[in-house]
Parts: sequence; structure tokens; C-alpha cells
Amino acid sequence: MTPKTFFSIFAVGEALTWALLLAGMFLKYVTRTTEALVSVGGALHGFMFLAFIVATVYVGVSQKWRVGRVLLGLLSAIIPFATVPFEVVVTRRGGLEGGWRLGRGGDEPAGAAEAVVSWTLHRPVVSVVAGLVVVGGVFTALMLSGPPV
Repeated sequence: MTPKTFFSIFAVGEALTWALLLAGMFLKYVTRTTEALVSVGGALHGFMFLAFIVATVYVGVSQKWRVGRVLLGLLSAIIPFATVPFEVVVTRRGGLEGGWRLGRGGDEPAGAAEAVVSWTLHRPVVSVVAGLVVVGGVFTALMLSGPPV
């Protein structure tokens, strides 16, 4: 899987879950027909939001994005549907070209963050499981702390 494919999955997924959450809010607050979609959409969006944050930092470190680009990526998750235009712009500007910079046969890691990304790229199954555990753990902790006010 290329960095572009990986990042696009999370950018589009985050936007789709925004749509689901907003549809649920419309049904709850405008039509006053049901609240069911808010809890489902909210939970899915919360999980995908966290996963997009992790994916943005992960790809940003691997592809040597400047800090400003990473921060813009993180901010794009807050604005409904902005993750997709962000992904399009980053693609056009070459930020998602080629393979993983720190993958097999790639650059040597230059710091702690790059070392972690390099290690995970060499162990994809372990990394996916670890990523799900971390995002799932944060998600669970947030869910147990109660809904946002």
C-alpha cells in the first residue's frame, strides 16, 4: 500500500463519517424524528477522526512533510469534509508521491519519530494491530468519559 492509498482511505473515511454525523444531527435537531444516527455517526466519526490524526502524523513523518503541512492536515479534520481537499492539494504538490520513504530500501531514520515509523513499516501486521489498539484505547477512554458537551 502506498502512502497515497493509505492516507486517502483515512481522508475519505473521515469525510464520510462527518456526513453520517451531520445527517444524524439533522434528523435529531431539524426533523426531530430520531436520535439513533447521532450516537452511531458520532461514534464512527470519533474513531475515524482519531485514526485520521494518527494517519496524518504517520504519513507526515514518513514523507518528511513540514510541520505546517502536518498541522494543516490535523486542522482539516476539524472542518467538515476538509480532509478530502487537503488530500487532493497534498497529492498535487507531491506530498504523497512514490513509496514509503522509510520503508525497505528507503532512507535511514533521522530521529525517534522516523525510527518508530520505519520500524512499523517493516512490521505491517504488528503495526496495524498496534494502531487499532492505540486508537481503540483512546476512543474507549473518551467514550467512557462521556459525550462531548
